[in-house]
Amino acid sequence: MSSSPQPPGETAPVSGRRRITGFSNPTVKAIRALRDKKHRKGAGRFLAEGLRLLTDARASGHLPEVLVLSDARDPHPLLAELEAAVTATGGEVLETTPDILSKITGKDNPQGVAGVFAEFDTSLAAIDRAGADIWLVAQALRDPGNLGTMLRTGDAIGAGGLILIDDCADPFGVEAVRASMGAVFTQRIARAPWEEFLPWLRGGAGQLVAASLRDARPYREAPYAAPCFILVGNESRGLPEDYEMACDLRVTMPMKGRADSLNAAVAAAVLGYEVLAGLGR
Repeated sequence: MSSSPQPPGETAPVSGRRRITGFSNPTVKAIRALRDKKHRKGAGRFLAEGLRLLTDARASGHLPEVLVLSDARDPHPLLAELEAAVTATGGEVLETTPDILSKITGKDNPQGVAGVFAEFDTSLAAIDRAGADIWLVAQALRDPGNLGTMLRTGDAIGAGGLILIDDCADPFGVEAVRASMGAVFTQRIARAPWEEFLPWLRGGAGQLVAASLRDARPYREAPYAAPCFILVGNESRGLPEDYEMACDLRVTMPMKGRADSLNAAVAAAVLGYEVLAGLGR
């Protein structure tokens, strides 16, 4: 019996790995397309790169469906464990050149390993508000770097996750995933319009807190209560007035210089640590 032909730009598997050698290979094209939001949404998959990030994913219970390895990678026991885990769960392992991996990730110096993951359930129904004392909430956050930083901050302060309100950057975009430093796998992520979020919040326990100048009290003297939902707004416009007025608590942070506001992710971090301290008092 004759063997079936290999796809273009691909050689016979070696040691259980598919070997891809051509830029025009359909698998390369499909994975590379995940850098585009439209294709990510259609496929329900996203791309993550780097051994540390993928190791954090595994530690959090997430394994890639497809693991892509550079043939110029340095051996590492964590990488060997990751490959074995992916294979054991029925995932696929690909081996390719640094140039092709660079094309897939969009980076000139790829880190030697990347993974394709299934997107998570981002409905509010998946959020267990009692699972954490602090939750971060971002409204119309447009910068993926800020989004990733907020996920990283949430992980640092022990928050349950990040709830994205209205039209925000994609949390599964390459830039946001990279900026999260693995926190995209440790933090719950939900997405909803304000009209859905507010009734959900009021349907159970939860204090909604926002930085504001409207009838606000000093942020270091505020009576925070768990579960506390810390709300920040768009990088340039801030929060709409009606969103602020719907909050249970509005706090203000001192601005000693000429700047009249903080970066959205920085504001979330400052408030997050203050709430963490306040709840521990």
